[in-house]
Parts: sequence; C-alpha cells; structure tokens
Amino acid sequence: MAIRINRVYTRTGDDGKTALVGGKRVAKSSMRIAAYGDVDELNSVIGLVRGLLAEPPYARKKAAASLDATLAFIQQELFDLGSEMATPRAAAYDGMIEIGAEHVTRLESFIDALQPDLAPLKSFVLPAGGTAGAALHIARTVCRRAERIACELAEAKETSAWTARYLNRLSDLLFVQARWIATKTGHAETLWQHGLVAPGQARVKPVGKKKK
Repeated sequence: MAIRINRVYTRTGDDGKTALVGGKRVAKSSMRIAAYGDVDELNSVIGLVRGLLAEPPYARKKAAASLDATLAFIQQELFDLGSEMATPRAAAYDGMIEIGAEHVTRLESFIDALQPDLAPLKSFVLPAGGTAGAALHIARTVCRRAERIACELAEAKETSAWTARYLNRLSDLLFVQARWIATKTGHAETLWQHGLVAPGQARVKPVGKKKK
C-alpha cells in the first residue's frame, strides 16, 4: 500500500467530523473513533515502555532487548487493528489486514513463553516493578479500556469480535510482561495486602457487637 502524507493539518476536521477509511465522514465523538483512538493511545504507551527499555537500568540487558522486540512487533499489529476499526464493513478492500484467530494464538504463545520464569501469584499485583514494569501496567489498563469499546463495536456488528479478543489477550500479555521484566531486572513486585495499616498508625481493632 502506497502512503503519502504531505500535510499534518488539513482543517477538514474543524467541524467535529472525521473521515473513515473509504471516505465516510462521522462525528469524532462516535464509538468507532473512540475505539481506534484508544488503540492509538495504547500504542503510544507501548512506545513509552520501549523508550524506557532503551535507558538505564534496562539498556543493553538481554531481557530488555527481548521484550522490546516483542513490543515492536505488537505496535505494528496494533496499527493494523486500529486500521481495521477505522474501516466500515462496506469499505473493506483487497489486501486489508484483519485480526483473527492466528493473531490471538500468537499472543498466547508469547504469554506461555514468559510464564515459566514467574513465581505463582499468592495475591493481587499492584502497578509497580520498576519504571518499565509500571508503564506496562499503564498499557494494560489502557488496553482494557480499548477492549471495552471494541466489545461495544462488535456487539453492534461494526467490527469483528476478534478485535476485542485480541485486546483481551494483549492485556493479559502486558500484565505478564510487567511481572516478567520486574523479575528479570531485580525489581520487587508490590502485592496487595489485606487490611494494611497506614504508615505511622497503629492497627485499630474491628468494632464488634458486645456479648450479653
């Protein structure tokens, strides 16, 4: 596909509308625009993660390089997914990349490759684990938001159900990647602690009914 972009601003969206693939103009507040906008945001956060992996303390570490290569590939797939969301069914074209079972299965294989390096979870993991790990948790939450809107689009028959499935599995992968890079680079995970006492305060005994 030949792509040529000559101007960054066109003023064609000043009326609150934008063009989908195929030329149809819709409101920028439409669900479809929100969907691929969230995917674009997710791609940007993943780009931030890759930037962090190129800086100390991650730079030149084998684990960081391996994770970066996977994320670079996922960025390309996310662009394809966003393009699919921006294309109404009637505007589908020859050679168009559509997310399907093979894409979801590949994400699962990425997860399976990392899992053996991780300790079993005994509590919920809170966002932390070094800068790259924390940023991957941000990516995970943005991915979940994108999935929710993708589900709405799929329910409305405006996009394939595989787009939502892909985002669901990607959020799982981002969670595992956050844990994995923390483990590989010596950053402790932060686990949820039930009834944690605030710093500088004593534990307060729970108030119960007195026995008669």
